[in-house]
Amino acid sequence: MLDPKQIINDLDAALEQMRKRDPNASFDELLTLHEKRRQLVGEHNDLRHKQRTLSKGFGDKGLSDEERSTLRAELKVMSDGVKDLDDGIKAVEVELNDWLMNTPNLPDPSTPAGQTEDDNVLIRSWGTPREHDFEGQDHDALGEALGILDFDAAARISGARFALYRGLGARLERALASFMLDMHTDSHGYEEVLTPFLVRREAMIGTGQLPKFEDDAFRTEPDDMFLIPTAEVSVTNILREQMLAGTDLPIKFTAFSPCFRREAGSYGRDVRGLTRTHQFQKVEMVQFTREEDSEAAHEALTGHAEAILQALNLPYRVMQLCGGDLGFGAAKCYDIEVWLPVQQCWREISSCSNYRDFQARRADIRYRPEPGAKPRFVHTLNGSGLAIGRTVMALIENYQTADGRLLIPDALQPYMRVSEIAPSA
Repeated sequence: MLDPKQIINDLDAALEQMRKRDPNASFDELLTLHEKRRQLVGEHNDLRHKQRTLSKGFGDKGLSDEERSTLRAELKVMSDGVKDLDDGIKAVEVELNDWLMNTPNLPDPSTPAGQTEDDNVLIRSWGTPREHDFEGQDHDALGEALGILDFDAAARISGARFALYRGLGARLERALASFMLDMHTDSHGYEEVLTPFLVRREAMIGTGQLPKFEDDAFRTEPDDMFLIPTAEVSVTNILREQMLAGTDLPIKFTAFSPCFRREAGSYGRDVRGLTRTHQFQKVEMVQFTREEDSEAAHEALTGHAEAILQALNLPYRVMQLCGGDLGFGAAKCYDIEVWLPVQQCWREISSCSNYRDFQARRADIRYRPEPGAKPRFVHTLNGSGLAIGRTVMALIENYQTADGRLLIPDALQPYMRVSEIAPSA
């Protein structure tokens, strides 16, 4: 959630930032609501002052009964006026809150201008993109041929856009999750947590999924709870409505979870296989930092996701998203895209975002920089470390052989206990 005072106090700078998202962005509605509230509060305060002053008249022992009756009637009119103004202020505040809840974060000054993914900026790349000297197979076709993926069975169980892993395929998902969690906890300093996969409406609001994207979520009735679209939701809300000490920060959590998303519409090849499913597994990283530390934390968190790909020897590139391609709550975001030699394209496998204090304002997560100091909102950051289904897809595309086997990267072999997956005889 944005800070209205920050916008109003430096309107030109806020407009310049927001127009990186939308060239037609305007804060007119905010300014109108702010001015309306200011006027109502002024009228309310004036009337309350008159009401208090007039009430003192009852202390005059020389008042006649008729004068007291007249005074009482005047005070009744004032009391009704104060109530009407109270109601008016509350109504404006509801409108203001609705505007704030549906308005995205201000892009960071370093976020490039642009409206589509074509305007994203290459920051760096790692590894040499593989090129097979044979005709490679799509990940879904080879996965089914190896007996590790079964999309027909998944469709019989749940319908389209679900995946079922079998045998060494199921072990591969489990191995990747364990490998990622071990690296993040042992090498990167995160605390592993296992959170609920069903969350309250307030938790979804706190991280910015609601109210704007309610139609994209899976909701349960009559409980009004939601299946998490990412562990970011439940992990961030661990500290909901908490007051932290400055010495508590940074706090770093990592979590494995299934993720549930309504992937509406058609995306060509994206509807096939593991690319875009309604349920997928992911390892998430979440950090809570002081304001002055969040930029460095963002770079470090992105590096933690990159370390997974480097350990698996999967070529990738890091792209900084332009304003028009930013997610709703992000001020700054890096997408890490892995190379897929069969599809001959780069595919996002992690988004690493700095939300500044946007989520903390919604979830009321604050800290005191020093004992007795005025509380401040923490900065929150998160990133996939990594999306496991897309990592499986990348491994199949990069590590397949001409005779239809799938080699297992060295880093995963202790978890898999095999060096390759071959077709059944």
